[in-house]
Amino acid sequence: MTSDRSPVAGERGARPLIVTEDVELLDDLLRLCAAAGVEPEVHHSVPERKGDWEDAPLVLVGDDAAARCHGAPRRRGVMLVGRDQDNPDVWRWAVEIGADCVLRLPDAESWLVDRIADAAEGAGRQALTIGVIGGCGGAGASTLACALAVTAARARRRTMLIDGDPLGGGLDVLLGGEQTEGRRWPDFAASKGRVAGGALEESLPRLHGLRVLSWDRGDSVLVRPEAMRSVLAAARRRGGIVVVDLPRRVDEAVAEALAQLDLGLLVVPGGLRAVAAAGRVASMVSMVLPDLRVVVRGPYAAGLDEQWIADVLRLPLAGELPVEPGLSQAQDTGAPPGSHIRGPLAAFCAAFWERALAGEESVPS
Repeated sequence: MTSDRSPVAGERGARPLIVTEDVELLDDLLRLCAAAGVEPEVHHSVPERKGDWEDAPLVLVGDDAAARCHGAPRRRGVMLVGRDQDNPDVWRWAVEIGADCVLRLPDAESWLVDRIADAAEGAGRQALTIGVIGGCGGAGASTLACALAVTAARARRRTMLIDGDPLGGGLDVLLGGEQTEGRRWPDFAASKGRVAGGALEESLPRLHGLRVLSWDRGDSVLVRPEAMRSVLAAARRRGGIVVVDLPRRVDEAVAEALAQLDLGLLVVPGGLRAVAAAGRVASMVSMVLPDLRVVVRGPYAAGLDEQWIADVLRLPLAGELPVEPGLSQAQDTGAPPGSHIRGPLAAFCAAFWERALAGEESVPS
């Protein structure tokens, strides 16, 4: 019978467990653990000390050690690992020790590095990830992205705000923290491998209770698609809320970001030209992101309203973005969008999060 007690990955002292006497296999597994930034505990058979087998965040059993692990307490997170591609007995051994899967090296190396790192980081439910995109220039997407993040952080949710637009001027400026120490996109733009979620979070500037990945004041830097994928995946593994401010163009890096969103919000002013421009943006974004919704911002041209705009764009209406008097002046003094707790923008964002977080499996309309 499998224990209902899940190993608490990420606890201080919790390390993956390797069980093998195969020297070559051990060398491979130690190398993969090093690539994941993890130092494992190594045994030749099931550890005698109570709790070492049950509490390890991940157990990697060499196929040479499967017989010695027969009778070990059943638990999740056990993987049977070997290098003999043609051994027909491995599946029987896997059943006998209650392994989740059978892995063959070197084919499964990349996948296994990710699983080791996930276990060590304590990867659980991924962050609810929201992208905000302007339907046209000056639509107010960055303002909404910041307000959503500030509102989520004020509710004491782990929140990360990611600036996906190198030409947007920097969200740290909008948050009044351009001088705050921490890493910016140029530090990650050329990344190719896995980014550790905890290290990413701790390295970023902390502003208004949230972590912000923005741009520095140097020349614009192109983000590799691999870097966007790695950084967003790391942010999502930390759980909580991730808000991504995205440009209207869809290049390879933006497509990588769109592919990781749970929901996209297209911000559209209430004018005919804005609606026409937003239609072109929506057609590109929808090719990658299946759940795109429209947020409409007044004032409206004659004969237009928020539902008419949503109908024309053939998108669900997520809401009407309210006008907040004095928003520009507040930003000049360093107060970010959404910081006025009784303001209409903060109320809009709070209502959005209440709906979005109501269900754990999906984002309701």
